[in-house]
Amino acid sequence: MHDHLIKATADGVRIYAAVTTDLVNEAIRRHDCYPVAAAALGRTMTAALLMAANLKNEEALTIRFDGHGPLGKVTADATPEGYVRGYVDEPHVNLPLNSKGKIDVGGGVGTDGLVTVTRFTGLKNPISGSTEITDGEIADDLTKYLYVSEQTPSSVGLGVLVNPDFHCIGAGGFILQPLPEATDECIDKLEANLKRINSVSHMVEHGYDAKTIIAEVLQGFEVNYLTKTDLAFRCHCSKEHISRAFLSLKPDDLQSLIDDGHAEVVCKFCNEKYQFNKVKLEAIRAQAAK
Repeated sequence: MHDHLIKATADGVRIYAAVTTDLVNEAIRRHDCYPVAAAALGRTMTAALLMAANLKNEEALTIRFDGHGPLGKVTADATPEGYVRGYVDEPHVNLPLNSKGKIDVGGGVGTDGLVTVTRFTGLKNPISGSTEITDGEIADDLTKYLYVSEQTPSSVGLGVLVNPDFHCIGAGGFILQPLPEATDECIDKLEANLKRINSVSHMVEHGYDAKTIIAEVLQGFEVNYLTKTDLAFRCHCSKEHISRAFLSLKPDDLQSLIDDGHAEVVCKFCNEKYQFNKVKLEAIRAQAAK
């Protein structure tokens, strides 16, 4: 089952749901994530895709958790076209299971800081909002963020199931939002459904796609399924982009790299390594001198 996101509506409610197992495994591979980092980063990337789904084309969204925990910052960028990238400052964090016997994402992220969401909408300045982190488990904090910062009552469900061999066997999530016309009966039915359903990661592990996840969350509703978007881990870094960045270096700094005879640049988001030999660096210097 390829990663995908589906939008749907029902009487008084809208929901976006996604399956993200493959892209989480790609992030694990690129960043060599241990389970705590894999779960935190996977949940954050999934949430970024869900929240970016209501943006217009060529817009983008960034989520950053900075709770001063052992993982450091956890960051994800996503676009409405279904592309996401992300990183965690310290991917090699080992923590014991939490009191519920699960991966301790909250302990890894920490609770002494902020979750910040930045929307790049084509305006001169991006739009940012933030709220204090409460438990570091990602979903609860984003539910709070949407309510406090964006005045949007929501229920966010996120899950990443990681094997002892550091392989993700189920990842996904949903964002459920009652519409202004939602009745008390509708809200009561939604709350009952949310208490009843299994975790998202276990649903995906057992073969649920995004449509089936929506059907579980909205059991008892007549669901109108809308668009489907394929998802993938994709970074927009390139050697050409890095070369342009070299052009902004001070002449002495660029000359120092040339004297060394080699430069390596590593993209923080995807861990791709770009090599520049002396000939290439000299060509960049010549271009900068024009």
